[in-house]
Amino acid sequence: MKISFYVLSENKAQDFLGFICQLTQTALNKSNQSLLILIDDDELLATLDKALWVQEATSFIPHQRLLDADTDISYKALAPVLLSPYMPANFKGMVLNTTIHPVNTFISATINAQPTRVLELIKPDATSVQEGRHKYKSYQKLGYELTHFNV
Repeated sequence: MKISFYVLSENKAQDFLGFICQLTQTALNKSNQSLLILIDDDELLATLDKALWVQEATSFIPHQRLLDADTDISYKALAPVLLSPYMPANFKGMVLNTTIHPVNTFISATINAQPTRVLELIKPDATSVQEGRHKYKSYQKLGYELTHFNV
């Protein structure tokens, strides 16, 4: 699995929602896979839900919120972008992780999810940097391909 860390500048961190929308649009433009945005913060989830509808004046990013982990869904039949606090069963696509946990902590043998790529966001504050280091080490131990971008 490929893991890409996006180390945000102070300006990008100040427009965190805008950067998530921009990265989401870029990911959709470059791939035909679904994108799951993992969010465990209810306020961020609600705000991002609204922001994706008005990403550009003439368009929006089609998406759907998944709220109940017990619901058996077929994510391919849904919007290309999913917002969720959990990993859906049998998910195979890209994951944009906004949580403090590595993506592998959301995957169990029972859900059989196999993300193809993970996008991790690191804000320029000490807490986010420390969480990013923890995630990096976790992914490194699993032998994943790691890259980082300063944006």
